[in-house]
Amino acid sequence: MSFIENDWIVQQHIRETTIGNKLLPTDFYWEQGKMIMTESYHKRRGSCCGNKCLHCPYEPSYQKGNVITK
Repeated sequence: MSFIENDWIVQQHIRETTIGNKLLPTDFYWEQGKMIMTESYHKRRGSCCGNKCLHCPYEPSYQKGNVITK
């Protein structure tokens, strides 16, 4: 995957998952070229996306649509 394709995927993810098209500075950080979403972002999102996120606050983790927090 090229950098341009990866950037497009990141931008698409931001558009699809932000509240009111606003992503807060505390919602993510960059690590080794990857956007890492924070636990507070996931809780505000309201349900698990199923993408095996590092800071998934849902239990059981990684089940798309799950709304039960740890």
